Amino acid sequence: MMDPLLWLVILAIFLIIEAVTVGLVTVWFAGGALLAAIASVAGADIIVQWILFLIVSLILLIFTRPLAVRYMKRGVTRTNVNSLIGKRAVVIQKIDNLSQMGQVRINDIEWMARTESDEETIPEKSVVEIEAVQGVKLIVKKCKEEL
Repeated sequence: MMDPLLWLVILAIFLIIEAVTVGLVTVWFAGGALLAAIASVAGADIIVQWILFLIVSLILLIFTRPLAVRYMKRGVTRTNVNSLIGKRAVVIQKIDNLSQMGQVRINDIEWMARTESDEETIPEKSVVEIEAVQGVKLIVKKCKEEL
């Protein structure tokens, strides 16, 4: 039988690592260590304790980490260029990927713009929605409705 105190030390180590890195990885193993400590107090065999530790840790990691990551990112405001994604802009130079030309204006700033597809061109004065940013270029698509 493994001493419950040893499991609590392992739990504390995982929590300290998590507090330092904030990577949302080791906290799940701390949960497994807590359950293994409880199993140790209950008199479970060391093999059962290790199996519980591994299974609970992996289940917590696989099933709850995505929810926790999503929850943590909910209040984060996008800054700089990422804040442009989803906004609309006006084409000031025809967008044609094959000719390597195209510019849009948003917030009084001119940006180089391209479409996702080389076959698509967007004429001047069209309204586009910004889908992504690749380096210094905005990837846009034509809006069905005008501003």
